Amino acid sequence: MSNYIAYYFKVEPPQPGTDILIASLGDAGFESFVENEEGFEAYINEELEKNINLNEFTFEDFKFTFEKDKIEQSNWNAEWEKNFEPVLVEDLLLIRAPFHAEVKNVKHEVVIMPKMSFGTGHHDTTWLMCKQLFDLDLKNKSVLDMGTGTGILAIVAKKLGASPILGIDIDEWSAENAKENCIANGGADIEIKLGDKELLDNYKDFAVILANINKNVLKIQIPLYSKLLKADGVLLMSGFFTTDVDELEKFANQNQLKLVERYNKNDWAVMKLRKS
Repeated sequence: MSNYIAYYFKVEPPQPGTDILIASLGDAGFESFVENEEGFEAYINEELEKNINLNEFTFEDFKFTFEKDKIEQSNWNAEWEKNFEPVLVEDLLLIRAPFHAEVKNVKHEVVIMPKMSFGTGHHDTTWLMCKQLFDLDLKNKSVLDMGTGTGILAIVAKKLGASPILGIDIDEWSAENAKENCIANGGADIEIKLGDKELLDNYKDFAVILANINKNVLKIQIPLYSKLLKADGVLLMSGFFTTDVDELEKFANQNQLKLVERYNKNDWAVMKLRKS
């Protein structure tokens, strides 16, 4: 299990500087961002952080300063509770932690126990991915959730009738937490594995693949997603900005994946692609 490094950024002016810097840091390997009035907090795995040189990040339209702090594994619970906000997707879905209040008249609820790093990614991308899941026919469909994190997307897919479901995450803490969350939310039959794409050598013909990851990882893994999807299968992906959509679409087209729909929320995007 890894420790994490927390960066505390002050951005002047905050907009559009914050959005631009978050996009750049996401491409560099930062996993989660929590915005505030002066800028934002950003979190990165300690091992990945060794390769980061923020002196290389220069921008003409804004300036930024930062402080950083190491967060030990034992402190993640408090950090997660401090920053995790409930996600309400219209009247369809509420994602909350046990310490959040319940919301009435919501069709589905997922309760996530905060025992890990920020596996859900950005709040808006979680919302976008979940909203699109409700627009898919998942009944008895096989689903792969890449970078499952807390297991939220796998759990929602289960609630919508998907089966079988496989979730994969490279982080040991995330994989363990995802297993616990799946069991707690009625998804004991969801398979969670620790590792990366190498685990998928013996898998194929998924009906749906979910990937809420950053742009650079998606570009690397899109050829694999295409290989793993059955004909007419769906790839639903987010974790990137609206400005990245054209680049990702061109790359997807080169791998037999055609854009069906795209939606935006606060400069973040989700793409629904179908294998031709």
